[in-house]
Amino acid sequence: GRGGGRPDLAQAGGKLAAKLPEALAHAKQEIRSSLED
Repeated sequence: GRGGGRPDLAQAGGKLAAKLPEALAHAKQEIRSSLED
């Protein structure tokens, strides 16, 4: 797979709690996409 994480998700800063659900949802989509390839 494409290890190393995604730079757009890594830039959470102090608002991690607010961005976490969005980040998890995005991660799920990325995982599904990579599994379908």
